[in-house]
Order: sequence, then structure tokens, then C-alpha cells
Amino acid sequence: MLIRPEQSGDEQAIHDLTQTAFATMPFSDGTEGPIIDALRKDGDLTLSLVAVEGDRIVGHIAFSPVTIDGRHDGWFGLGPISVAPELQRRGIGKALIAAGLDTLRERGAAGCALIGDPGYYSRVGFVSNGALQYGDLDRSLVQYIVFHGAEPRGRLKFAPGFGPQ
Repeated sequence: MLIRPEQSGDEQAIHDLTQTAFATMPFSDGTEGPIIDALRKDGDLTLSLVAVEGDRIVGHIAFSPVTIDGRHDGWFGLGPISVAPELQRRGIGKALIAAGLDTLRERGAAGCALIGDPGYYSRVGFVSNGALQYGDLDRSLVQYIVFHGAEPRGRLKFAPGFGPQ
């Protein structure tokens, strides 16, 4: 498997993979593919990596700028992340996360935040202390990893491509 940055011509494969990967998820509203398209269109798709096996894109991860209490301060959001359903639980997602976080660190990012399952994301270094919030969502689902500086506190807001927040 090769992990590489998104290239011109990957857009439809990423969209289709994302829609397929999220289709059976009970928490999905089917907007994940369009979110990536909107981030790309708005110039907010800061980092887009794909996992490729042979000539097929089998995984994708997106990172975009976030604000905390209205300030960007070098923070990014992880997501959506998708892996072909038949290849899930084989380490592709973890490999994409590791490559993405390494790239953000190298670029001088302060940290990364996400909304997700603490049981999964804690295994790749994300934590939640309740100080970072997203709407009325259970604060344990709002997680982050600090690369440098202080731990985040306040209201998390994703890029406009994610829709109303």
C-alpha cells in the first residue's frame, strides 16, 4: 500500500470511496463526500492523502483548518476519513492518520481536533478533557492532539464546507 497526496483526477474516486465507506454507518447523514468536495472547492482542503493498492484508491483522509473560540492559531480538523468497507480493520485508517499527523507536525501545526469514537482515536494519541466543545455534542467525542503549545479550550468550529455548526 502506498500513501500519497491527492492528485488531480483523484476527486471522483475519493468522493465515491467516501460515500461507500459511510453508507452503512448509523451516524452518517450521507454528506461526507460532499463535505470533501466543498472543502476542496473553498480552498480549505489543507491536506488530502490517499491510500492506494495497485491502481485503486482504498483509503482517504482530509484535514482542514478549524477555529477554537474564533481563532485559527494553527489548528486543523481531521475528517472525514474513509477506508473501503472490505478493507477496514487492516490498519489503513491508522496509517493514513499517522501520515497526516506527521505532515501537519512537519508543517508547524499547533494541533489537530476531531469528532469521533474515543475508543478508536485514543489509540492514535487523541484525548478529550472536556475543555473543547462542539455544539451540544458529548464532550468526550470532541478530541484533540497537541503538537506544540497549550491544550485547546473553547468552542471548536470546522471549515464552512462542513455546513452550519
